Amino acid sequence: MGDTTHGVRIRPGGPGDAPAVLKMLDAAVAWMNDRGNTEQWGTTPFSEKPGGIELVDRYLTEHLPYIAELDGTPAATLVLDSGPDPRAPITPADEPERYVRLLVSDRRFAGRSLGSALLAHAVAETRRAGVRLLRVDCWAGGDGTLVAFYERHGFTATETFRAGSWPGQVLAQRVG
Repeated sequence: MGDTTHGVRIRPGGPGDAPAVLKMLDAAVAWMNDRGNTEQWGTTPFSEKPGGIELVDRYLTEHLPYIAELDGTPAATLVLDSGPDPRAPITPADEPERYVRLLVSDRRFAGRSLGSALLAHAVAETRRAGVRLLRVDCWAGGDGTLVAFYERHGFTATETFRAGSWPGQVLAQRVG
């Protein structure tokens, strides 16, 4: 059972979704690289990165994964957790939170507002859990398009960080 909005069905994800999620991530890397962005996720497909398959498996088994489907086809995914990756140089929240660990869509379905649908679902799930804070971190490089995407969806930039040479931005949204 899942939420359906604008022809998009959102359902809980699980280990059986790993091949579809890896395909989405691999296609996203190729798409970014084709546009000259080799910094955000690098140039190696996730399915070929050391630890890439294991990371996706952990996302789908240890966290709260959601899959957006169009006509039964997995088209995008969002993974929620109770906080950021503990290895990330991000200031911990001083209250309970939900944290977007991953948001990616299948490039074949670009322009269908799948990311928007999944973020709205994340807000609803955060509220349903009785949690008032939803955060996300993202790549802050390039022309700032990704940060602006989250800001258009109600998030406010709160802190910047660097993971090596990778510029990051944490954004937060009050949902309660």
